[in-house]
Amino acid sequence: MQGAEFVFRGIGMVRSPHTDPSATPIQPIFARQVKGTVVLDPAYSEGLTDLAGFSHIYVFYIFHRNRATKLKVRPFLEDTTRGVFATRAPCRPNKLGFSVVRLTSIEGNVLHIEDVDILDGTPVVDIKPFIARFDTREDVRSGWQEGVSDETAARRGQRGFRGERVVRPAIRELEESDLPAAAK
Repeated sequence: MQGAEFVFRGIGMVRSPHTDPSATPIQPIFARQVKGTVVLDPAYSEGLTDLAGFSHIYVFYIFHRNRATKLKVRPFLEDTTRGVFATRAPCRPNKLGFSVVRLTSIEGNVLHIEDVDILDGTPVVDIKPFIARFDTREDVRSGWQEGVSDETAARRGQRGFRGERVVRPAIRELEESDLPAAAK
């Protein structure tokens, strides 16, 4: 399987108000009440049978506007470099993304969704229902993110956040009094 290639065919497209990647919310939680649609290829409409009974769905898509692949990234929550597989950064080797969105209604081959953090025109490769019985977990560990407070996540998760210098207590600006006499 290593090095195997797979071909995904788009089954639809996301329509959303987000046209600028730098202004698109970073996660669905930062896109509360943002509305959009998934316009499914009519050939797949039959597959929507019974989906209307679910409040939330997973939308799997391709990061079609991201060409770069990086194995080390600086996630939005921190100024520390992390492995791409320990983040949700879009510069992944296979450009596969997903979002959990609220499903508000279905009209024919159009799914009306909310909490949309996906760029307009993004190709959709799959849709699955969110099922609390199977998808909710107890005793979850969230790795390095457990060290990030909710306040920090809320502040840094907003687009337009330009970063801040994280000053660790052991690191500070040198003052003249810290310099050896020979350097003064």
